[in-house]
Amino acid sequence: MSDHVEEQQEAGVDTVSAEARHSQADGRIFPCRQCGADVVFHIGTQNLKCPYCGYEQELSVDKEQQLVERDYLEMLEQLQSNHEDLSETSGIKEVDCDACGGTVVFEGTLTSTHCPYCASPIQLDKIHETDERIKPDGVLTFKIEEDQAHRLVSNWVSSLWFAPSDFLKAGVSGKLNGVYLPFWTFDSMTFVQYAGERGEEYRVTVGVGKNRRRVTRVRWYDAAGTFQRFFDDVVVLACQKMSPQLTRGLEPWPLQGIIPFTRESLAGYLCRTYDVELPIGFKEAKQRIEQTIEQDVRRRIGGDRQRVHQIHSQFSAITFKYVLLPTWLLSYRYKDRVYQVMINATTGKVMGERPWSAWKIAFAVLGGLIVFLLFMLIFAGR
Repeated sequence: MSDHVEEQQEAGVDTVSAEARHSQADGRIFPCRQCGADVVFHIGTQNLKCPYCGYEQELSVDKEQQLVERDYLEMLEQLQSNHEDLSETSGIKEVDCDACGGTVVFEGTLTSTHCPYCASPIQLDKIHETDERIKPDGVLTFKIEEDQAHRLVSNWVSSLWFAPSDFLKAGVSGKLNGVYLPFWTFDSMTFVQYAGERGEEYRVTVGVGKNRRRVTRVRWYDAAGTFQRFFDDVVVLACQKMSPQLTRGLEPWPLQGIIPFTRESLAGYLCRTYDVELPIGFKEAKQRIEQTIEQDVRRRIGGDRQRVHQIHSQFSAITFKYVLLPTWLLSYRYKDRVYQVMINATTGKVMGERPWSAWKIAFAVLGGLIVFLLFMLIFAGR
């Protein structure tokens, strides 16, 4: 047992509580009830586990607590009255590590990390609890362990088409970082009015002699209508520094597995708070919803072709949640460029940036042209 914990016991401080102890510099770590070392969230058991003595303790989650949607417009009013200050998530913050006394630097939106001196997991205190910040509603815990994540990356590399041969041979190596990323999820009822035209194709014969041929023509009919559609859990990344293209590719997330937010689930992993404000997040969600509505309108217009002249959508009953979702992140270098790979740490889906072989693409295009020309020659000889 560490001297620090013994001193606490002599002073009458409760060291067996599941709650985290605080440092005077607003840092937070989680002590093992048995030996006093810092516990971390263990993926296999889904509990807190001491990496030294192996002692396990359950997450402090209220079994009766339920995730509830929060009213979007009501929250906007609350934030305006509280004068939300995003400077809370910017700049550099320094906190003292309780375990070794070293100074840990938190930069930007980082809220959970490791002490660079003793490797103890440490979290920035109060960033999720202030009135000026929206508190997380829930967290989706890690299900994919680090060894499995490395295998998933190797399988992803071997599946890449038109990748350079030396890249495929060497593979991807680097440190995997487990990171909780912030996301907004939005629900909304929509009422849609649309107007357009439905096109029905038909074939006719035109021309005479050698110019005789069959062509496709279209008859157009007016189409209009109204419908309602409810959108549930439209996911929007709330962190500017991460790639929205890669994170979009990690969907779908098994959101039904989210548990009420507890800091303990973050122990041992990096975590970022949001820097995309709530109304900006909903603006992006609206764009995604409107894209889906347009597809819906085209299906309702029907026919072989569609012309959409007007879509008017009304949004109501807007609610949201602020959740933390788990990812494995890896950065690797190939030649003079750094690439990033992301893994959905619950489903194992991999998305990443990758190099391309110009020679392989050129040979593929050339091969396609040769096949096309051979086909045309055979067809012309009939």
